[in-house]
Amino acid sequence: MMADTIHSQAAPAGGVRVRPIGKPMGRSAGVRGGRGGTGWAAFGFIAPAWLYVAAFYVYPLAGNVRMSFQDYTVTSFFTGQAPFVGWRNYEAVWRDPAFAKTVVNTVAFTVGSLLFQFGIGLALAVFFQRRFPLGGVLRSLLLVPWLLPLVVSGTAWRWIMETDSGVLNQALMQAHLIDQPIPWLASTSVSLLSVTLVNVWVGIPFNMVILYGGLQGIPAHLYEAAALDGAGAWQRFRHITLPLLRPVTAVVLTLGLIYTLKVFDVIMVLTQGGPANSSQTLTTFAYDLSFQRLTFGHGAVVGNLLIVVAVVFAFVYLRATRDGEGRAAA
Repeated sequence: MMADTIHSQAAPAGGVRVRPIGKPMGRSAGVRGGRGGTGWAAFGFIAPAWLYVAAFYVYPLAGNVRMSFQDYTVTSFFTGQAPFVGWRNYEAVWRDPAFAKTVVNTVAFTVGSLLFQFGIGLALAVFFQRRFPLGGVLRSLLLVPWLLPLVVSGTAWRWIMETDSGVLNQALMQAHLIDQPIPWLASTSVSLLSVTLVNVWVGIPFNMVILYGGLQGIPAHLYEAAALDGAGAWQRFRHITLPLLRPVTAVVLTLGLIYTLKVFDVIMVLTQGGPANSSQTLTTFAYDLSFQRLTFGHGAVVGNLLIVVAVVFAFVYLRATRDGEGRAAA
């Protein structure tokens, strides 16, 4: 009723329409101007990040792709000339006698590392769910391998695995588990196992921390209800823990896969890919091609292969995290 009175008073006899109450003049223009200013401000904040990505990621990546199609040698650094050879570098890498063995080593190294890192990390995460004295201190100490620089970890393990004076062989011989020292880093049949064990030791804390955080998000009343129904520890783990931990598991395995594919420091410090390419992976193979053989085009080819694999699994990681967030929101 009051609105009718206002409208009736707002229309004078001269026929001039009066602006309705509650609709300020020039609002659209003001909003458009504000939005434009906000857009430029947002661009100003985003531009440095884009410049950083372009300078330190996109440009080197494009240069690596270009180099893989060129005959780039040491002379090219001085002359600036690198002839275009097309797919010849890719064919040369494919026919390299060490390439097939390197791919097999990379797969074995990655799969072995992921299985044991995840399995031991999950076991430790479940173990630390129980509260006991000094549990937090012990959990903190287990993070040390993750916090140490990889060069330091590799150097320490090289001393531990020394054939004649290493602590590992001495301990095994004192326990009468072996009769003679094992050449952990000098044998073609054991070197890949050795670098895999060290990488597992380095990666366990990461898996433990992420999985422990995922376990904290599982409601305790589900375990209590299952226990009241007579479910044992294994049944609760199988039907409650594993299904509810699946999104976190996907993230841990995908990130672990990406990190393991690009492991370089540990292998180079321990074995440098030897002996006889027995512990060579794609990362050390790319280093060997580029900085030992000085065939930079061939090294760029292997680098591109690693990038493609990492991008594929990064896409899987993003899909897993997005699906996990969608399920959590639902």
